[in-house]
Amino acid sequence: MAECGRARPADPDAADSRTASPMAGKRRHQSSAAGHCFRRVTLTKPTFCHRCSDFIWGLLGFLCEVCNFMCHEKCLKMLQSPLCSCMAAALVRVPVAHCFGPAAQKKRFCCVCRKQMEGNLALRCEVCELHVHADCAVFSCADCRVCHLDGTLEQDTFHHHWREGNLPSAARCEVCRRSCGSSDVLAGMRCEWCGITSHAACYLSLPPECTMGRLGCMLLHPACVHLDSRNFSKMHCFRITESSGHDLDNSDDVDLSAVALKDGQPTTPDSGKQFLKVFDGDDAVRRGQFRLVSIVRASRNEEVVEAALRVFYLPDDPQDYELCEVGGLQRLHSDDILNRNGGPDSRSSLKDGGDAWLLRAKAHEAEVIKVHAGWSRSPETFVLVSVSTSSTAASVLAEACRQLDTQADDAAGFNLLEVFMSSRQVQRQTLTPQEKILDHLQEIRKVSLRQMNQTRFYVVENRNRPVQVSLLIGGLPPLLNKDQYTQLIQEHLTIKSHLVTITHIYASQGAVAMQISCFSEAERIYMLVKDTSVKNKALTSLVIPEIMHDKLDQDVCPLLVFVNPKSGGLKGRELLYCFRKLLNPHQVFDISNGGPLAGLHTFREVPSFRVLVCGGDGTVGWVLGVLETVRHKLVCREPPIGIVPLGTGNDLARILRWGAGYSSEEPGHILACVDEAEEVLMDRWTILLDAQDISEDGKDNHFLEPPKIVQMNNYFGLGIDAELSLDFHQAREDEPDKFTSRFHNKGVYVKVGLQKISYTRSLHKELQLQVDAQTIPLPNIEGLIFLNIPSWGSGADLWGSEVDSRYGKPSIDDGLLEVVGVTGVVHMGQVQSGLRSGIRIAQGNYIRLIVSKPIPVQVDGEPWIQPPGHIIISAAGPKVRMLRKSKQKQKKSSAGGKDGRSESPPSRDGGL
Repeated sequence: MAECGRARPADPDAADSRTASPMAGKRRHQSSAAGHCFRRVTLTKPTFCHRCSDFIWGLLGFLCEVCNFMCHEKCLKMLQSPLCSCMAAALVRVPVAHCFGPAAQKKRFCCVCRKQMEGNLALRCEVCELHVHADCAVFSCADCRVCHLDGTLEQDTFHHHWREGNLPSAARCEVCRRSCGSSDVLAGMRCEWCGITSHAACYLSLPPECTMGRLGCMLLHPACVHLDSRNFSKMHCFRITESSGHDLDNSDDVDLSAVALKDGQPTTPDSGKQFLKVFDGDDAVRRGQFRLVSIVRASRNEEVVEAALRVFYLPDDPQDYELCEVGGLQRLHSDDILNRNGGPDSRSSLKDGGDAWLLRAKAHEAEVIKVHAGWSRSPETFVLVSVSTSSTAASVLAEACRQLDTQADDAAGFNLLEVFMSSRQVQRQTLTPQEKILDHLQEIRKVSLRQMNQTRFYVVENRNRPVQVSLLIGGLPPLLNKDQYTQLIQEHLTIKSHLVTITHIYASQGAVAMQISCFSEAERIYMLVKDTSVKNKALTSLVIPEIMHDKLDQDVCPLLVFVNPKSGGLKGRELLYCFRKLLNPHQVFDISNGGPLAGLHTFREVPSFRVLVCGGDGTVGWVLGVLETVRHKLVCREPPIGIVPLGTGNDLARILRWGAGYSSEEPGHILACVDEAEEVLMDRWTILLDAQDISEDGKDNHFLEPPKIVQMNNYFGLGIDAELSLDFHQAREDEPDKFTSRFHNKGVYVKVGLQKISYTRSLHKELQLQVDAQTIPLPNIEGLIFLNIPSWGSGADLWGSEVDSRYGKPSIDDGLLEVVGVTGVVHMGQVQSGLRSGIRIAQGNYIRLIVSKPIPVQVDGEPWIQPPGHIIISAAGPKVRMLRKSKQKQKKSSAGGKDGRSESPPSRDGGL
């Protein structure tokens, strides 16, 4: 096994080497350093070396029979890395589970079997750069990025987190500066934090410490994030919606027999080969999950066992294993010849997959296990401890503490921790002092040999740490006081008051933050909230990490990222995926899961941070609105905000130089632009809509509905402009699946505009306008628009560039609104084409409107029908700080090529 070996070999680390079959000794080569089992093969098609990425000239190559690693003969002699897939668990420093979701339809290679991934059975981790087949996921281990501290396994120095393969084709080695990327094979190494890339033959010469690279100034360092997450999956910790991987949650339910089908269908009886069903333990037998092992019909037991070990990625000596027939006591002995020809006396035919066998580990009276140090200050990463039938957890702990030099008189202050490093969940169990270690190992092997290969032992300090789990509960009725929220939560969730404390109340958002001092109670509340509704509104629950702001470097200004995955078709989803990999996933928030409040609450104590909003103008307005209501609870009350335009119009992004729309720009380049962007101020406006019954003489009769207050960032329109927006909004509500691209959205706008081309409405007869307490006569217009930014309707200049001594030059921070009229759809089309501008009416900072009839209105693209009454527009408190892209970066991004081939995040150092 990877973490324990038999005592019989002279080398205590004999488990790290692979013994080839004696019959194949002339054609097989072992690489004890890397765990591979090579076979000389004749090449029949162009092939590249997985170690150096170079083309293999000639007809001779060496192929690993376990992981399909291919290399030159010259590379075989110097091979130290990468390790075989069966040895992946040996490289894990701190076990962290993966968050698997469906992979995009792009060319990628499996990190386990190294073959190209195709179809719907491909998975990717949402946090790191692991790509696997669905049937290979169970053989990957918990080697995801460490994104936070949980108090269990510590590390003082932060090392590179290397991931092999799937590099951009333009990647260059940090050591030799040669190209190390490949689109043909799984080759090259990349640090998933700083982004540097290297050849597999070069990366070991780099310093182990990671500096976080070019984006370190905006990255939330894992050492600054704490999260007690014992009872929560990584999907919950990183707020990843379960719909992305809901069907993939149980990796143990994957049909492992599908592996054989990747290389073709089972052969016919005349081919000379046979397929055996092999199970790796009682759990696999119970679930009916087996692997098909292809062997020659006349094969000795040792060869069959070796083939079975290969398909289960077990790096062990075949002499330590045996095959037992499922449901019987028959065993294959060393001198047996497996020769079932499919005749009438065979137990099963080749049609149904052949015989079913159970791979078992032979019992031994002594073994050697690795025991790892659970703290980073130890000079040794692990020690080897011999165990026998009389060894207990207490004796192993005492011996490990002695070898690790814990400087303690006894092992009373330590525990022996067993960790199962499954790719989807890391399970920890503290062993009782009297537990027999050898019996425990045999029991694990009996259940699953694969589980034993992914199990290791740690010596950890026995500390009673206080548990603090933070949850943010949303969906509650707004504008209640603390006592009312406490009573409401107690009524629906029956919380234990001595374990739960409400720490923050966001009444305007209908949300509360609570701190829970018990794992089981936190898990119970979290799961119960998802099935609870209050006043017919479903509640939401999010796990919130603690940012230790006092550990942040002074030159670090973390970036808080909000992504609307529903914007821009699938581009929002891919941006969310890329930003989670380039940054710490704890600073990247899916805004459709809990809204902006979750991110702002997480960053509430960070002294200085920036915000990046990926979405349309409506998403930006959403973030600005929530920020306005909770800014008094933030240490950094005015974080500057940048934009990645994913909407249809993107007018605010245009005037801040972020572009008309997202066009597959490299996410790493976007982050570099955010880092170098300049801060500007922008006005925000409050619109009071007081619906009243207005008589013909303009007097109020009675209220029609309660007053409504909305915030405006871009523009406010009445009449034909708002009516087109309303028709578009209704069409999108009827068929939302069709509105996935800006091109289609604009086509619908044109269609609804043509339908209104003969529309006539004397708006000047229905409105009375006052600007700065002066009554302004209205011309004969069909639409009235109030502009805060010099961009309207997807970039049109409605105000115009002509100089007029009556008005000042418009600016986003001048404290003034521009009032413009349009005469109809034709006029709006001419403005969009740049042939005309709107009719300038006024400019001021306090607007009052009297509306005598119901009229369509829209604020920043959100339309509705407004009843008659009063409308007042005034400045909304302090100006907001926005990020404007530098002109130099804007020119580079527009002139540079749009390489949208790579789904993987680019290097953080290169090309930025």
